[in-house]
Amino acid sequence: MVEDEHTPWKLIKLLKIICLLLVALMVFGLALCSKTSFLLLVTLANEGTQVLSSEHKPVALLCIGCSLIASSVLLLLKSLWKACYKTSKMPGKKTIAMVLFFEFLVSVGAAILTIVAMPHLDIVTNVMILNGVAVLSTLLQVSAQCKAKEKNHYLLPSISAFLLILLGYILFIVLYIMKDPTDIKKLMWVGLAVGASFLVSFNWWENYFKLISKDSSSVFLKDICKEATRCQNILHILSSVLRIGVTACVLGAYVPLAKMDWDIVTSIPSRETRVIVIIIGVQLISSALCHWFAVAGCKMHALRRCFILPLYLASLAVMALLVVPVIVYYQQYRVSQNGTASINFTSYCDVVVDGTNRNLNGSVFPQLVLDVTHTLCFLDMSKITDIGLLTGSAVAWWLGLVLATVHLWYLNVNRIQRTQDIFVRRLYEGAFIEQSLLLNTRFDIQSKNRKKNFKGLEPVMVYLCATMWHETYNEMMNIIISIFRLDRYRPKTDPKFDDFSFEAHIYFDDAFEGSQVRRLNKYAKNLVEILKEVYGIFTNVDDKFFVKRHYFPDQTLITTPYGGRLVITMPHGNHINVHFKDKDLIRHRKRWSQVMYLYYLLGWKLMTKYHARWQKGCEEKELRAEVQKEKHNTYILALDGDTDFQPAAVMLLIDRLKMYPRVGAACGRIHPTGSGPAVWFQKFEYSVSHWLQKTAEHVIGCVLCSPGCFSLFRAEALMDDNVMKRYSTKSMQASHYIQYDQGEDRWLCTLLLKQGWRVEYNAASDAYTNAPEDFKELYNQRRRWGPSTLANVVDLLSSTKTICKKNPSISKPFMFYQLFAMVSAILGPATICLLTAGSLSFIFEMHGAAALVIAVMPPAIYLGLCFKLKADTQINVAAGLSIIYAFLMLVVTMSIIGAMIKDKTILTPSSIFVIAMACIYVITAILHPQEFHLVFYGFLYILCIPSAYLLLTIYTMVNMNNVSWGTRETKPAGEAAAPEVPTPQLTTQKANSAYQRVSTWWKCCKKPSQRSQDPQLTVSQESMVPEPVQAEPLPQNTIVEDNRIPEEEQSLATPAFDCPGQSWITELQEFSTDMQLLEEKLDEEELGFWTELQEKYLKPLPDDKERQKKMANDLRELRNKINFAFFMANGLWLVATFTLQVFNAVFAIRLPKVTLDLEYTGEDAQIDPIAFMFILGFASSVIIQFFTMIYQRFYTLIHFVSFLDTEPKEQKPKKTRYKKGKKGSSADTGSTIGSSSTIGSSSTIDHGSTIDSGSTDDSQDDSDFEEIDFDSSSYNGTLDRGTMV
Repeated sequence: MVEDEHTPWKLIKLLKIICLLLVALMVFGLALCSKTSFLLLVTLANEGTQVLSSEHKPVALLCIGCSLIASSVLLLLKSLWKACYKTSKMPGKKTIAMVLFFEFLVSVGAAILTIVAMPHLDIVTNVMILNGVAVLSTLLQVSAQCKAKEKNHYLLPSISAFLLILLGYILFIVLYIMKDPTDIKKLMWVGLAVGASFLVSFNWWENYFKLISKDSSSVFLKDICKEATRCQNILHILSSVLRIGVTACVLGAYVPLAKMDWDIVTSIPSRETRVIVIIIGVQLISSALCHWFAVAGCKMHALRRCFILPLYLASLAVMALLVVPVIVYYQQYRVSQNGTASINFTSYCDVVVDGTNRNLNGSVFPQLVLDVTHTLCFLDMSKITDIGLLTGSAVAWWLGLVLATVHLWYLNVNRIQRTQDIFVRRLYEGAFIEQSLLLNTRFDIQSKNRKKNFKGLEPVMVYLCATMWHETYNEMMNIIISIFRLDRYRPKTDPKFDDFSFEAHIYFDDAFEGSQVRRLNKYAKNLVEILKEVYGIFTNVDDKFFVKRHYFPDQTLITTPYGGRLVITMPHGNHINVHFKDKDLIRHRKRWSQVMYLYYLLGWKLMTKYHARWQKGCEEKELRAEVQKEKHNTYILALDGDTDFQPAAVMLLIDRLKMYPRVGAACGRIHPTGSGPAVWFQKFEYSVSHWLQKTAEHVIGCVLCSPGCFSLFRAEALMDDNVMKRYSTKSMQASHYIQYDQGEDRWLCTLLLKQGWRVEYNAASDAYTNAPEDFKELYNQRRRWGPSTLANVVDLLSSTKTICKKNPSISKPFMFYQLFAMVSAILGPATICLLTAGSLSFIFEMHGAAALVIAVMPPAIYLGLCFKLKADTQINVAAGLSIIYAFLMLVVTMSIIGAMIKDKTILTPSSIFVIAMACIYVITAILHPQEFHLVFYGFLYILCIPSAYLLLTIYTMVNMNNVSWGTRETKPAGEAAAPEVPTPQLTTQKANSAYQRVSTWWKCCKKPSQRSQDPQLTVSQESMVPEPVQAEPLPQNTIVEDNRIPEEEQSLATPAFDCPGQSWITELQEFSTDMQLLEEKLDEEELGFWTELQEKYLKPLPDDKERQKKMANDLRELRNKINFAFFMANGLWLVATFTLQVFNAVFAIRLPKVTLDLEYTGEDAQIDPIAFMFILGFASSVIIQFFTMIYQRFYTLIHFVSFLDTEPKEQKPKKTRYKKGKKGSSADTGSTIGSSSTIGSSSTIDHGSTIDSGSTDDSQDDSDFEEIDFDSSSYNGTLDRGTMV
């Protein structure tokens, strides 16, 4: 489809509104619960309250202390985890001393304020005095803005906030002094409250010191701020321990000083215990959740709606929630006393609130209301003075907080902004949740027009790099349409957005045919035809409703040392560069095409301009900084020749790399397309792999494989040491052929992970690629992927210590998780045999050992046949056995259900396991609503389990020595090209053709001289200055069975580039009659680059029969060694299980069978220990995947809503209206394509890697949104099918 007509935009818009509303309500409601429950704890600690008796007051104080340290405990655990499994830098002594000094002041202030002072104050003051902790922040805001060199209008709010908070303190002090000037204790509590709240205000010093240090001449202050950011982990550990210790000391010292006894804590009545547990539970949970939802609201780019406004209103709502019931109960009492004039608030307190006849055995709520009322009884509510002072102080404090944080209304954040870039501290304060969240948000200097000097994200350059070979017409149509979509989404001419620019490159392998005269083959010609067709679709030049025909602009053809290049300028100014590769001139196959574009785009296009400037004498330090910046902001989008994607999918991947500098690669959700049982199987397999396995890798570690069909790579990561250079090395050993060439995308990710880069997965970024529809193609594809996956995982596991030290996203527990996944995959065949044996044992009621022997026989026979038969015959045998096993799996499924019915219970280990797994998969599918239908393919997947994990594994391991590609190797049936009928040419056409041939002949003969100076091929990783090429052995063939030109023929043959008879340009010019192709000459410097690159890395070598024979023998030896170890492990597993089956009575674990009513049935379920441990391990792995999936779904939703809320939308083009009977004279080149421009989906398979979803592939940080109208015709913000989360 040209248009994205399948995305339910109205439903998505409704989803966005619901999400934002839900987050806003959650932030408001949770802040309300957190603050209310905390103030109830403070009220229960008051001396005169009665819900908790006076001797039990230490319990309330202990709960207040728990509220204070809860966030510190969480931060300590997280920091200890990072310290144990990741790298942590040690700060200097001065930094430690300064940070701990401020933390000591804050923790002492918080403990004194909440534990000592607040229990002696009234509820209104307690609600609003916490807003006074912004007092120091206002002063620091003034200081930071005065230090800034520009004048602004934001001094006034900060100064006003300080004065209002100061006024609140003055009114508060006056109120309490006026009531009883002789009450020394009361005055002491007031003094402690004021002093402690001032100490707490030091909590957010980092927010302002960082800004002050930028304009300060103090080196000490700058170093402190830098180290505080760089060494956060160790500082968090120290500060958390200090806070916990100080709070414990204050609490432990105050209780004896207040003449209370700690021993009473162990003897609280059950009613009071229940009340306390509920209140403290609500407080702790609501505080943590409020912090999380507040962060989510900021990341969703809904700072005002979901963060600021709910938190502002929370204090007012708490006040209303606590004070309104007091007023209502007071008025009800007055009514009950028939409105007696003598009844006032003081007498109400004496008689009802503080009376000795209160019934404490009834409902808790009325008693809590009376306790809250008790805190206000010292006031004379009939006096306007008391009410005015109390209300004035509360309003002044609240307004002070609002003005102190008013700058947040103009704070702009990027979507999915990193938490550390939004909030200065990771810590939240459970005692004053809304104040800590508001004051902890980043403060920036504000300009006159009330817009912050926000340095937006740098624009990035994206190179789309697709590799092609033998794709069908429809497959190539998919990717070309996708590229033209992106051209319309981000036009180069008259651009409206500068977030990224792009350039497309297509590398067409083996594009030429013919021995003497090289011509483009039919696949390459199809691509040219598709480019013309899609160009016409996107410009409406072939609109049937118009008589006048518009012609295409001129395009460019260039003869190159590797073949040729076609440069297409798309309608909106972006370029597509089609590189036609001649395998006689340059090495072909996918990995070498990737090496070709890596060195061309990163080594030539990115680095050459800096090399030229360096030669002219530019300062090297400046150039280094510019190079580093451009490398960081240059991305490569790796694509297959049949990938179909929407522009929004690319944007979502770009977001990940933009926001997180250590992300070296990011991949999207790959959807296999096609029809038939093989594709249906893969649809469910891919979905489970992405839903659970890839998600788990993303959350708890790193994605191990970013599929080459749709992945975004950072140039800086690819150009890192031992990445691009290592990736371009030739295969010299048998193991290299398996690891390097059979799964090149997985190996590239292995190199990135080893260098410390993070690889991520974005579930909302959808791409579609054709999947094998034929059983043979599927087996051959997995024959490549399986050994490559195993080799790369073993490589990573063998370097666990080094990787865990170098890569902060990978820990030893994650590597253990991968080890278990690999062991599970290796033991897959034995596990299937055990499953089959179990069903045979149940159906035929035979002994388990005999059933196991019978179950092992078919795969053992197939294993033996695989070593004797040809590959195609092996696949045919596997196909027949797969059908038999499918029927057997149906019996197995029915036998499990039958066992439940027979035993009249589902509470057996096997039944619980099966039901739990089914529930997990169904819930997972529900959380992916647009992909829910894929769960129905799970029934086919179950039937195919023996084929996928037993027969396919055997075929893969036995044919490991076959390193051919396996897919698209042969011409599909019915694809044979019909003989071309020569088209008669006019005299003018013949003349033009003759002229073009002569011109081509002349230009080919005038071969430009190569420049030997300024070698610019090998790029140093530490310097932008290219280094001379080092001599090294020439690369060898990566495919042992590859057919090459015999050495004697190659020495005599003249390369096509040098041949005067070269006619591919002329032929293509004649072929493209409606799009004029102009020939241009390749730049001499670029010509030298290509010549040198071919010589060093990509030159095809003569056929070396001896070496190929030796490598074939080495591959067989390697295959035999690995097969011996692989099947020996499975054999040992089966023998151990067989032994346990024989001695079942001795070794079996017996578990009682119970009914649904948990009544013992009198029978025991017997499980052998090995199987039990394996099931337990597998269940644990799936549970980990399930919870990581839920976590990742939330962050995917955040990113998705953020994208919808921030991605600009262009106006819908106006449709031209014509009068009846009239039509326009020309086409509207910018109009939207109608539904008639539809491209059918292809049914053939792709030859590239999509995702390693074989049996060994088991698929953090912080993963940020205003309302936009979307419709199906919009391309800005358009999402592909299946992006709804």
